[in-house]
Amino acid sequence: MKGFPGFPEGKLKLTQIPNLFFSDLLPIIDNLAELKVTLYAFWALGQKEGKVRFLRLTDFMNDTEFVKGLGPTTQIATENLLDGVERAVARGTFLHINIESADGKMDLYFLNTVKGRTAVDGITRGEWRPNPDQDEPITLLVERPNIFVLYEQNIGPLTPVIADELRDAEQTYPPRWIEEAIQLAVENNVRKWRYVVSILERWRQEGKQHGTGRRDTQKELRQPIPDDLKDIIKR
Repeated sequence: MKGFPGFPEGKLKLTQIPNLFFSDLLPIIDNLAELKVTLYAFWALGQKEGKVRFLRLTDFMNDTEFVKGLGPTTQIATENLLDGVERAVARGTFLHINIESADGKMDLYFLNTVKGRTAVDGITRGEWRPNPDQDEPITLLVERPNIFVLYEQNIGPLTPVIADELRDAEQTYPPRWIEEAIQLAVENNVRKWRYVVSILERWRQEGKQHGTGRRDTQKELRQPIPDDLKDIIKR
């Protein structure tokens, strides 16, 4: 374990953290990576200038000293970093928006404050954009809730095991399928991840098309629960 020599004598620079963080947020953060990225965001945003402050995903990734503290290897540390950021978004600490610019896609993170919410709303409405380029305007991508947010909002609390299963599902099924399967679980009042996975696997086996229209989706939601899924349901 690497030791800490202590704080030096004299004036030190300070980082402002709202008291609400300690009273409301800190007690419910149960993941070390999430705690680290949250604290880092307070510090990093304090280094920014201007009325609108945000962090790019690369701002986290490019701080090698910070990333090194998240895992024994670069790969593990990077995975923990991405997991911590996703958890902070799912919890509502960060506001995430994905935009496309001349340099490609950018993931932007704002603190969930009045200013942060106003900034995200301004981007969504096309009233503001970071680093504006007059020659090639930035186009807002369609913003969908990530799978962690969808799970916590519709199924239940996120656990490390479930987080791993969610990441596997993202690699296996199209995002639209996952959204529709969770919606189907909610409509049928079966808020179980096993049920959602069973729906996804059935769709995969039956060759469900990616471009399902809204009318087809609503029709599917009204269909009775298949026999092969009834063993999962305990009403």
